[in-house]
Amino acid sequence: MKCAPHACVWPLLLFVAVFSGGFGEMFTSLLNVRRAISVEQTLMKQLKTYLDLEEQRLHDIKRFYTKVSNQHTKLYKGSAAAMANPLVAFTFIKRLHSEWLNMVDSNEALENIEALRSAYTDQEANLPNMEDVQGAAKGLMRLQDVYGLSVSGLVKGHFQKVTDGESVDVYRPAVSARLSGDDCFLVGKVAYEQEDYYHSVQWMEESVHLFRGTGGEWSPENQGTLEDALDHLAFSQYKTGNISYALSLSRELLHHDPRNDRVLQNVEKYEKLLEAGDVSKAPGLRRPDSTYLRTRDSYERLCQTQGIQPQHFKNPKLFCDIYNNNNNPALLLQPVRREVLSLQPYVVLYHQFITDTEAEDIKRVAEPGLRRSVVAAGEKQAAAEYRISKSAWLKSSAHPIVTTLDHRISTLTGLNVKQPYSEYLQVVNYGIGGHYEPHFDHATSPSSPVYRLKTGNRVATFMMYLSSVEAGGSTAFIYGNFSVPVVERAAIFWWNLHRNGEGDVDTLHAGCPVLVGDKWVANKWIHEFGQEFHHPCSLNPEE
Repeated sequence: MKCAPHACVWPLLLFVAVFSGGFGEMFTSLLNVRRAISVEQTLMKQLKTYLDLEEQRLHDIKRFYTKVSNQHTKLYKGSAAAMANPLVAFTFIKRLHSEWLNMVDSNEALENIEALRSAYTDQEANLPNMEDVQGAAKGLMRLQDVYGLSVSGLVKGHFQKVTDGESVDVYRPAVSARLSGDDCFLVGKVAYEQEDYYHSVQWMEESVHLFRGTGGEWSPENQGTLEDALDHLAFSQYKTGNISYALSLSRELLHHDPRNDRVLQNVEKYEKLLEAGDVSKAPGLRRPDSTYLRTRDSYERLCQTQGIQPQHFKNPKLFCDIYNNNNNPALLLQPVRREVLSLQPYVVLYHQFITDTEAEDIKRVAEPGLRRSVVAAGEKQAAAEYRISKSAWLKSSAHPIVTTLDHRISTLTGLNVKQPYSEYLQVVNYGIGGHYEPHFDHATSPSSPVYRLKTGNRVATFMMYLSSVEAGGSTAFIYGNFSVPVVERAAIFWWNLHRNGEGDVDTLHAGCPVLVGDKWVANKWIHEFGQEFHHPCSLNPEE
């Protein structure tokens, strides 16, 4: 922390929990989270075995205690007379010599806990690591921000926002869970370590409140304590300019830890600041600015509507029909309902494009190949926090259904989707608060990896919804000013390029965070080359 020597207030030292093992990036795919349920079930079986063994061990100890206690109560009252009996004297000496030694020297407790630790170690490679915990915490904060959720509601298991001082349900899930003081502490700590005091204040406030409610009682499974939460909250309040509250929290902390020199120094500093009235530059509690997301307000507004924009969809030029392509026999026999969602950009939704069985086949085939989704970074590709998902690429040889879908896409769009004129089918599973912030599908730089196929830019996108979600996960078109909710078994199509080959800026779009549910999609990106007779250029160079 850089500051002038006379102006420094000391934060608590940051620490990072180290977990050995773990495959990481569990938080980027709900499929991986679901798989971890069986891991915990295995650990629970081992814990039950441990409890049974410990109960038997404690039963034996209690039995020994009861036996000895009865001897002292009934037999040794008249110690002289009792010890005159050689049998009593023998059992007494033998017990003191060996039975007590066997009890206190028993390795049974150690053997029991070692067996539990060994079972845990066997599963360690399948357990989440610190990156997963942090990623899940960031997912909660992302949902909080994008959907305007109140932290106090989340803590109670409710997805609510505060409107005119009243808590209003954004979504009421069928299954939910309350958060503990330690849960809130961990989320707040992730924000704190990023110097994001806007979020750390809110989550640490809830942590302190919940820890106080338990009387500060510590549980062995917890990472944090009331003292830890007070410490983090006090410094977070100081950083947001709330000096008087930071002082009050620090004084409360000193009641629990009166010899903490660092907190004593902070208290002295806060008192001097308040006496001097040096709080004029207080930044207040303000959400951090986004350095790269210039359309954040529009993006979040469209995500919050979750596909409900009545003014947009009242446009009389928008329509639904039974779509066919030049009387294609396949479409005449099996028509697909087409819904035109937007004319600029041109976006179409095809209802019931894929069957449940086909969707499940695609997900099953893709599962082994799922890897963290990446984004273009110059000529390379890299993982990024603004895209949280896992994806796999399926060749037509992976399963007959891939070829079937390619043929169906070509039939509907009239485009050539054979390799190399389209990319392999990309299957995506979103993670906790999984999203993809506003982006273009087409390349915006000559060095983009999109050009590696040497078949031009991505002229069109065809995206299939392989699952439904309970809430969130809409596709938002930022400049088009509308969003499309997840429609199970449907597919959405749009042109990325104008007919002159220039990118259509109105196709800037985003995958809104999944609030509740397990979102799966499959993307087919079709390139310029190979479409000369299917989607020819216009004679108008401006079109």
